[in-house]
This record gives sequence, C-alpha cells and structure tokens, in this order.
Amino acid sequence: MSNINQQAENIKILFEIKMSVVSNYKFSQPNKIEFVGDYKQHKGNPSLLRSDSMLKAIGKSINIRVSGFASTKIPIIVLGNSPITNSYQKKVDFLKILGVIQGFWSLNPQPTNSDFVKVTLKQGFQTIQSADKILQLCKGLVETDLNYFSSMTSKAKLGEFIRIASQESTDIAKAEKFLILIRN
Repeated sequence: MSNINQQAENIKILFEIKMSVVSNYKFSQPNKIEFVGDYKQHKGNPSLLRSDSMLKAIGKSINIRVSGFASTKIPIIVLGNSPITNSYQKKVDFLKILGVIQGFWSLNPQPTNSDFVKVTLKQGFQTIQSADKILQLCKGLVETDLNYFSSMTSKAKLGEFIRIASQESTDIAKAEKFLILIRN
C-alpha cells in the first residue's frame, strides 16, 4: 500500500523538477523536423534561468529543511534541463556549501550552441553529461549520512559546543553531540 503522505525517515532523496522548453522545432511536410532555435532565440526563459523559479525552488528547500529534524537528513536536488544565469553561480555554490540544497543539476548537456554555464566553481550547479554521472552523484548522496544544521549562534556559544562535543570518544559521537547541542 502506498501512502500519499510520506514520513521523512522513508525519503532517501528529493528532486525538485524545473523543466522547460529549451529548444524549438518546426514540422514541415511530409516528414521533416527542423530546428528553429534554442532558448536564446525565443521570448521566454527556461525555469533555471528565471529568478522566480529559482527562488521558488530555494524556498521549497528551506521549507523542507525547517519542517523537522528527520528532514535534515534528506538530500535535495533541483533538477532542470537548462543552465543557470551567471548571476546565480555564487548563490547556488553557497546554497550547496550551507547544505540547504545539495545541487542544481541540468540533464541537458547541450541546451544551446553558444556559451553557457556548465558547472560552477563549487559544483553547486552541474550539467550532467551521462546517466552514469547522475547515478554516481545520487549514490554518493544516498549512501552518505548527511546532516543539515543551521544556527545563528555567537562564537562563544559555538566554542562551548565544540569544547563539550570534543570530549566524546569518536568522531561520530562528537558530531552527534555537536548536533544535539546546536539544535537545543
């Protein structure tokens, strides 16, 4: 039996899908399909190139992150079929570093014949070139015990948490203690 409302503990990875029309084609009689142009030649922008769409994906991810402790272990990927704008390069990298989103991935290796962002410096955005690559990335996320945490805490309090957590005997125990302290 499938449940419509899933428990966070049962979710292994979450994809926010942002797919759009990237290329336009024309059908001519009798059976000819002609390329008309890519997203740079038509009026509308594909979703990963639109600020409203990017902000919506970021907002949904934050909403998931703050919904409970169990949701802090779910990797979140924004999956699209276009590149991102130059102005979002640092933002997607920062979101990945902070752990809000584990990546923005485009499944379209050649969305245009002109230059486009293929990968960002910290790989917050990546253009996936093969099925093997997406499998490798997903496997890495699912098999890693990830923990998202966020806090606006003074350096003195952080130092106290680190000092207390460092008294644990193993690295895992130290991490678990630190997460308990920062979340309480």
